[in-house]
Amino acid sequence: MKENNPFSDSIKILFVCTGNTCRSCMAEGLMKEALKNSQHSKRIIAASRGISAFDGDSASGHSVKALKTLWDIDISSHKAKILTNTETEQADLILTMTRQHRDIIKNVYPQKKTQIFTLKEYVYPDLNPDSVGADIRDPYGMPYDVYEACARELQKCIKLLLNKLSFF
Repeated sequence: MKENNPFSDSIKILFVCTGNTCRSCMAEGLMKEALKNSQHSKRIIAASRGISAFDGDSASGHSVKALKTLWDIDISSHKAKILTNTETEQADLILTMTRQHRDIIKNVYPQKKTQIFTLKEYVYPDLNPDSVGADIRDPYGMPYDVYEACARELQKCIKLLLNKLSFF
């Protein structure tokens, strides 16, 4: 690992959205797939949670289809989980899908505020973190093509995340 990496030997990353059935589970699936054949796969723990999730909900059908169709990634066994105090405290990096998610978590866990970002503000350092551009649009209830566009945006962010963390 390069010296500019601020993390210890391992890192736990949480991707967070609202229900943990669309964006965050796609981000988790993309991250795990990117790490599958990497020498760093044991050093990174990627998980996803929702701030208003119903534990046990399945990933949305369109989310499953988008990752399977675009990259042959199977997230069909994903079950939604709500973000807990323990997981938040144990996470090294919490990457949310929107500014609202970020701000809610920062308000509840002010001691973790330096570890909480929107995914896009973390990977695009020149992005205004308070602009609408820092959000990844929620595809929930939208047509399939919106999910596919969201998946492509997430995949681009995951590639940038891995580069930023200096793992590749």
